[in-house]
Amino acid sequence: MERLRTFEEFWPFYVSQHRRPSTRALHFAGTTMVLGALLAAVALRSWWWLLAAPVLGYGPAWVGHFFFEKNRPATFTYPLWSLRGDNRMWRLMLLGRMEP
Repeated sequence: MERLRTFEEFWPFYVSQHRRPSTRALHFAGTTMVLGALLAAVALRSWWWLLAAPVLGYGPAWVGHFFFEKNRPATFTYPLWSLRGDNRMWRLMLLGRMEP
């Protein structure tokens, strides 16, 4: 596969790697937990929550990829665009606008 050059080229690929509702739900849960961990880090002034954030985010997402989608997470090849894709998908799901 040719390397993608823009996020707009990447987005359809990202969505294709998250077809199952279970994978999307795990991503949504993981991203929500990361946001909670970041808020907890600030509110409680505890850096431990910052260390927990990647585990809380990637753990559920990777379960979705390895056990449900049976594919390799896009973050291994496109880490920053994957983070941006996670955030876009989370927002669209929150608004009920993420297409099947």
